[in-house]
Amino acid sequence: MRFQIYESAEKFYDIAKPFLKQNEDKFSLFLGVLERIRVGGYEDPLMATIEEDGELLALFQMTPPHPLNIIFVDLNKIEALIDLCIEEILQRGIHIDSIISVKEWAIRFASKWEEKTGQANSLLMDQGLYRLDEVDDTLENSPGSWRFANNNDAPLIESWYSQFEEDTGLPSTAKEEIAQRVTAMLNGQEVFLWEDDGEIVSMMKKARPSTHGVTVSMVFTPKEKRRKGYARTMVAACSKELLKEYDFCVLYTDMLNPTSNKIYQEIGYQKLMDSVHLKLGNK
Repeated sequence: MRFQIYESAEKFYDIAKPFLKQNEDKFSLFLGVLERIRVGGYEDPLMATIEEDGELLALFQMTPPHPLNIIFVDLNKIEALIDLCIEEILQRGIHIDSIISVKEWAIRFASKWEEKTGQANSLLMDQGLYRLDEVDDTLENSPGSWRFANNNDAPLIESWYSQFEEDTGLPSTAKEEIAQRVTAMLNGQEVFLWEDDGEIVSMMKKARPSTHGVTVSMVFTPKEKRRKGYARTMVAACSKELLKEYDFCVLYTDMLNPTSNKIYQEIGYQKLMDSVHLKLGNK
């Protein structure tokens, strides 16, 4: 087995593409980030594989400061793959703050990491990955309608962006960077807003479009407007709109939030797998 680091995003894509395309829903995050790497969306990405006799056994991807994303292709060799990956990371002096992967894989990796380095791990986010192919049209809708956000909505979206990070425990992004991200989101017509009687009460965005699917993310309703069904109605309506263009939608949920998991399942989202984001070490 050989641990191979790729400098060329196109060569890495050529190696990873067949497997990722066959698992477009489960590994939409990895595929979506790789698509952005290909167009220069990240600086100094880590792209690596473990291969043996021309066969792909594992994929690794990291865009600092984001976590190392781990995919095991050959499930019969996970222990050996983990050992080799950690050995190579430590020998090459590659800095890793955290990992994200299928829950079982991440836990096994983190346990081996602690065994080899003495660094314990801690939970950052326990997630469920869900897929939607068809919206349940029997749901009772909250009042209002959706529209795409425009430049006039930027100040509100920037504020909600910060609140979303706070609510979900994500690291805080600088205001200047949030403004840049929101501008890009608006230019790409990625943000959906729900309005009730002329007031914006909820938002969501689409992300990481692939050949057949798209990710729903950043679903947010301010605290004073919650418990009125706005988020569920908005996600249902906007997901239905996205399904006009894509075969399926996927989204990640916080497994520690039973309310969000419940409403997404009511819409028609079905769980694909458990995913976890783990911090490695205390620093």
